[in-house]
Amino acid sequence: MVEGDCKAVSLTEQLFKHKIVAIVRGIAEDQADAATDALYRGGVRFIEVTMNTKGATGMIQRWRSKYDGKMFVGAGTVLDEKLAQEAVKAGAQFLITPNVDEAVIRYGIQAGVDLYPGAMTATEIVQAWTYGAHVVKVFPAGSLGSTYIKELQGPLSHIPMMATGGVNLDNMKEYAAAGSRAFGLGGNLVSSALIQSGDFAGLEQHARRYVEAAMLL
Repeated sequence: MVEGDCKAVSLTEQLFKHKIVAIVRGIAEDQADAATDALYRGGVRFIEVTMNTKGATGMIQRWRSKYDGKMFVGAGTVLDEKLAQEAVKAGAQFLITPNVDEAVIRYGIQAGVDLYPGAMTATEIVQAWTYGAHVVKVFPAGSLGSTYIKELQGPLSHIPMMATGGVNLDNMKEYAAAGSRAFGLGGNLVSSALIQSGDFAGLEQHARRYVEAAMLL
């Protein structure tokens, strides 16, 4: 991706192009900054920091400034409207939740950011879409399995879905074939072992393997 590409098309189209959202959760700020550098060098172009991570809003601010036009920065675990407001004020370009909260979705639409709420059942998925979600995060995908997403495609193929939880290099292709348009990747991509050992070159290489695999889907 050349500088400025992130502004060429809509955020949702960019998500479908790059397919991967890296999830940063519970990582110390200095390590999170170094990890984000490594993920960016490895080709990751969507990153979220969960709002229950210490210093999350500061990370969003720094990353938006540093990677403006190069990487999309969002907030995860946005459980209520107050957290949504804090995330958007910090510069979040998209909001991700583990649940369907109408107030969060409505606020995000008003604020002009993309919404990827988490849902499990068909009822929740349809509710999220009706409220205005751009993409629905099927969560926890690891417990539900790729077959679950495939079965949802019959009645709900018009709703774009992002599998999150339990997705890895070995099963990403299965989830894509089942109908997942993108993937939320936490510890399987943002490796705590590599981060804690300070192996950010290794994290870059690890990220590149995921990015290359996603581009083949």
